[in-house]
Amino acid sequence: MIGGVTIIELTKRQEIIIEIVKSEGPITGEQIAEKLNLTRATLRPDLAILTMSGFLDARPRVGYFYTGKTANQLLGEHIKSLSVGEYKSIPVVIQENTSVYDAICTMFLEDIGSIFVVKKEGFLAGVVSRKDLLKAAMGKTELNSVPVSIIMSRMPNLILCRSEDSLFEAAMQMVTHQIDSLPVVRSHQTSEQEWEVIGRITKTTIVKAFVELGQAMKV
Repeated sequence: MIGGVTIIELTKRQEIIIEIVKSEGPITGEQIAEKLNLTRATLRPDLAILTMSGFLDARPRVGYFYTGKTANQLLGEHIKSLSVGEYKSIPVVIQENTSVYDAICTMFLEDIGSIFVVKKEGFLAGVVSRKDLLKAAMGKTELNSVPVSIIMSRMPNLILCRSEDSLFEAAMQMVTHQIDSLPVVRSHQTSEQEWEVIGRITKTTIVKAFVELGQAMKV
């Protein structure tokens, strides 16, 4: 089960049912059962699976008809239905006054590519990347005394996502803007201008989702 949706491998009989409906639909369950020399009760689970999976649709007093969607199209629709909230992980955050040195230590200890920086109230202030920290370390910056807020990318120039956004959209944002992660945020109750960080989506998240889909989808 992925994202609350079960992805199945079609049986030979289910493939035959699809072909029958594709060529003769709309067609009733009784008519399909007759063609396969089966009882309607025996066929019912197959029809339910094919309908829930999106291959077939059914209309009362009309029968079953083929939706015209291939397995690849259905997989694409499923991918776009996955939400950020289902896959977000715990965010790694530091305060604005954290030193560049401590930010570097945090990044390597957590084995991440970027860190979200928050204000003392806990609202998102910016993001510091591995590249930002590398530039600081290679320069003449006093790593222990310079706060990370000096080198971070600041709000409102950050790409954000929310739990209700699709994972596909988040992935597109990362590809378009060439970044390795996105903060998952929600607006604060008292101010729509401030954002609370409630998670993160990374390239690793996308790869994990892709691998899970690949393992589950065999049609």
